[in-house]
Amino acid sequence: MTRETNFTALEDLLFEIEPDGQAIKRPAVRMGRRAFFKVSACAAAGFVLAFHAEFSREAQASDDHSRMNAYIRIAPDGQVFIYSKNPEIGQGVKTSMPMIIAEELDVEWQQVTVEQSPISQTAFGRQNAGGSRSIATNWDIMRKAGATARAMLVQAASARWTVPATECQTENGEVYHSHSGRRLSYGELATDASKLPVPDTTDVRFKDRSDYQLIGKRVGGVDNRAIVTGQSLFGIDQTLPDMLFAVYEKCPALGGVVKSANLQAILSLPGVRHVFVLEGNGHPLELAPGIAIVATSTWAAFKAKQELIVEWDETNASDDSWSQFETEGRKLADRTSQNILYEKGDVGAIRQQTDQTVESLYQYGFVAHAALEPQNCLAWYKQDSIEIWASTQSPTRGVGNVANVLGISEDKVTIHQARVGGGFGRRLVNDAMCEAAAISKHIGGPVKLTWTREDDTKHDFFRAGGFRSLKGGIRQDGTLAFWRDHLVAVSNDGERPVIAGAPRQPATEFPAQLVDHYQLSQSLYKMKTRCGLWRAPWSNVSAWVAQSFLHELSNAAGRDHLEFLLELLGEPKHLPPANSYGLDTGRAAAVVRLAAEKAGWGRKLPAGRGLGLAFHFSHAGYFAEVAEVSVNSDREVNVHSVTVAADIGLVINRSGAESQCQGSVVDGLGAMFNLEITMENGRIEQENFDTYALMRMSDMPVVNIHFVDSDHPPTGAGEPALPPVAPAVCNAIFAATGHRIRTLPVSREAFFLQG
Repeated sequence: MTRETNFTALEDLLFEIEPDGQAIKRPAVRMGRRAFFKVSACAAAGFVLAFHAEFSREAQASDDHSRMNAYIRIAPDGQVFIYSKNPEIGQGVKTSMPMIIAEELDVEWQQVTVEQSPISQTAFGRQNAGGSRSIATNWDIMRKAGATARAMLVQAASARWTVPATECQTENGEVYHSHSGRRLSYGELATDASKLPVPDTTDVRFKDRSDYQLIGKRVGGVDNRAIVTGQSLFGIDQTLPDMLFAVYEKCPALGGVVKSANLQAILSLPGVRHVFVLEGNGHPLELAPGIAIVATSTWAAFKAKQELIVEWDETNASDDSWSQFETEGRKLADRTSQNILYEKGDVGAIRQQTDQTVESLYQYGFVAHAALEPQNCLAWYKQDSIEIWASTQSPTRGVGNVANVLGISEDKVTIHQARVGGGFGRRLVNDAMCEAAAISKHIGGPVKLTWTREDDTKHDFFRAGGFRSLKGGIRQDGTLAFWRDHLVAVSNDGERPVIAGAPRQPATEFPAQLVDHYQLSQSLYKMKTRCGLWRAPWSNVSAWVAQSFLHELSNAAGRDHLEFLLELLGEPKHLPPANSYGLDTGRAAAVVRLAAEKAGWGRKLPAGRGLGLAFHFSHAGYFAEVAEVSVNSDREVNVHSVTVAADIGLVINRSGAESQCQGSVVDGLGAMFNLEITMENGRIEQENFDTYALMRMSDMPVVNIHFVDSDHPPTGAGEPALPPVAPAVCNAIFAATGHRIRTLPVSREAFFLQG
């Protein structure tokens, strides 16, 4: 028997999660043969290769190039300028995406200058950062751009020398003729190339991977020097002449509105120029009700905010309570739910025939994003249009958000993309941008809005907490017989879970496709607390639960966990859906074996020390990790090392990929040990880093990273490296102590509280 609900296949990789939890179809990119690329020339530019992608289900050739923007510009002096179209949030795409073009163009990286592209959905398609999809979705487009430009430069050289193009080759920004030894730089050929017709991109030849000179190497970030020298890259650095500075006070309980406030007293404070109430627009992702204070400096605005006294009308505000959710959630987890998300086989019947049953309840709390750069935005409203400088992960969505708040058309909204000082999913929501836009319109001038750290924590869109009640069966031969999983998820409307509060594709949820008898059910607990996407959405808790419980089962069966996990993965096969989002068990087993080998799995360790193994597949990335952990007599945990084995297809920038893996380990460890958001009477109880304590440098383990040499197309590393961290460490704690961690953060686990 197979039954499933609430599942949509991802055969075409066309889904994108909106911050409100909706899954929407993303149009496929279809490249028309003539319309995709266009060249132009001018005295200053030399050669410009522009592009236009058809965002429709049907490829439509078009000669309308009015919507095209430059991807590559080659100056007469040989300097190459390449646009990077997606937001840079620390994941390295501002470096890695242009690297793809530079490789196919066959130009030295020292000749390349990378520029952040304008925000234009018509020219560049959807520009966002999330889901570790920037490289995967732009791989072919970037390659075609570089290879097309190279082919045209070769054609220009062959015409000048009157030799066949097949006799011309390229290297390091030059075209050379091997028979005669003649050479011309790209700069010398730029104007000639710009006069040639664009070749059919289907006929353009890519470089063989064996000839790559740049891809796969370690390349430092293009902004590194600017970052360490303090140049104005981030949203919070942006300035305009005569701008003012703003803060925005919202009700501490979501949904509250202003009843009264000491506005006149605030207006009389030093530096304050404006103070006023904004009613909000009724959309929680855009503009909430609140009070704006506008002053001559950020400090003056912050000081005035401390003096603000507001009486809130909380008739419709949140009264959420973590302690109540903890009590009721556990009760719901113990009950049988009739809301079956996915089921196959007959769990009930097999359970009666199983020799051994393991039952466990797992609990995980809410988590904030805690980006180093707090929410901010610089906005300048002028008559019926607005210009914005922002740190955002979703600038194209931001255009619509701002237009909606101001009641203007989207073509009247211009957004300049700043480098993002930490996103992790938080900046997929553009509420700070909307607030700044509304404030600027009200005062009629440029204003920079900055949230305090307390605002940033209290008004986040949190990773939702929840409960998982699991039952698993072991046969007499030590194999897995059945798996039953009951999820208690947060819901804002009582009808569906909050975004990333439950799996979006239950039929592919690990280990659904690998167990003959499997059931996943769900109960909902209604809360008003705003929830959103946090690094590796859903997978960040699902992997911890599944891989920890799998370790419980292997231990109950008396089996080596490595052997048990590999047995579950079975023979190499590609499971549905038939694309990069479908689990390839052969690739999975390869990273598991690699991690175990590199970590020395099975070696003898002293008392109080253990190894833990975990695997997870998400965001098209295969990651297995082994943690080595010790627990002393005072029950203090020390994570000595984390070995990461990864298959993300072709690695574009090894330095960037390694950084993402290291960052994932930091985020994974920090969240699992200490981080938790709680609320009472609708108010978030943590406000700053004294009560929401991030991981310290002294706690950082050694991180050893190993990539599988893969022939598969490239995918991302920013999200899939995080999920295995927590279960690997928890499994290692069990190996060291015999105690099973079933509560996150670990600091709330009774075993450690008692220690």
